[in-house]
Amino acid sequence: MKRKPVVIGVAGGSGSGKTSVTKSIYESFKGHSILMIEQDYYYKDQSHLPFEERLKTNYDHPLAFDNDLLIEHLNKLLRYEPVEKPVYDYTVHTRSSETIDVEPKDVIILEGILILEDERLRDLMDIKLFVDTDADLRIIRRLLRDIKERGRSMDSVIEQYVNVVRPMHNQFIEPTKRYADIIIPEGGHNYVAIDLMVTKIQTILEQKSFL
Repeated sequence: MKRKPVVIGVAGGSGSGKTSVTKSIYESFKGHSILMIEQDYYYKDQSHLPFEERLKTNYDHPLAFDNDLLIEHLNKLLRYEPVEKPVYDYTVHTRSSETIDVEPKDVIILEGILILEDERLRDLMDIKLFVDTDADLRIIRRLLRDIKERGRSMDSVIEQYVNVVRPMHNQFIEPTKRYADIIIPEGGHNYVAIDLMVTKIQTILEQKSFL
């Protein structure tokens, strides 16, 4: 049987800890053939729109993502072909002219808030995870991140959360939990769940003779 990479999807709301879970799994397999693909890199190119229109982008809506390109790239990686991963420039709210060379690996971790929303993406995954964290923790984490790392005011973060992030989470992200094979409460702090996932992935890789 022809070898095919293992695809692990890690979904969850903004501030849920999905990135911490992804990095923990990745670090556990450091030295092996593994790569990460972040859905955030695949926001649609908006260079054809005036800057004022780009400022209105709702980054928490499914239509903000170029899933066609993401699926095309995943299918190439599944055939062990390299891809040029796009880079998104949030300062101008469109795709950058630069790209990142991504070489195919035996394990692909796909991470993003809405990776389970598109059936075509779900069909490419061997394991689907949803990181489930209480809303109060998610807003606190987002507040700290956006103030410290992005220089935003507390008022602007809270306004965006109430008007955009929370309704989009309830409408689009939370419902995708039903597609998950495994739900991980409390994100990167759930070491038991992460250890179980690492063991499961090791088993799959051994069955495929990758290790």
